[in-house]
Amino acid sequence: MRAAYARTDYEAGGAVAHIGRRSAGMDALLRRHGARHAAFVTAWNPYSHPMPRGWNDRMLARLREAARGRVLAEGWGRGKGWAERHLLLAGDPRWIARLGRRFRQHAVVAVAPRRPARIILGLSTPRATTGTDARTRRDEGAGGPPPLAARTW
Repeated sequence: MRAAYARTDYEAGGAVAHIGRRSAGMDALLRRHGARHAAFVTAWNPYSHPMPRGWNDRMLARLREAARGRVLAEGWGRGKGWAERHLLLAGDPRWIARLGRRFRQHAVVAVAPRRPARIILGLSTPRATTGTDARTRRDEGAGGPPPLAARTW
């Protein structure tokens, strides 16, 4: 999984970040917003389970609400043969990682001025339920991802 993240382009606000590399464009974007820390996070395709575009867009809208005004920019993560929309959120990457966990993601990508982008893996932890709030559980009943125990990797 780490290799897939490393091959992905993380774009937001016209700047592109890559795992393990610094980005002058990302530095400028963060400076423009006065952000000392930020991270890319998505709500698309929870736990890498492909979902319909409409479902993904609804979950991204809920992530935007949960971000409480910390969205610096919206963008895309693009890898070989796939793409997902994401948000670049200002704030402590640990807080953003909790949002990633809430929206059932494996990882977030943290950025900071003059530092290489880094991946924060290990957000997904087995739980008895797949939903973490009433709205997410309701959507799972209408074509959401299967329970963790039912997934094969």
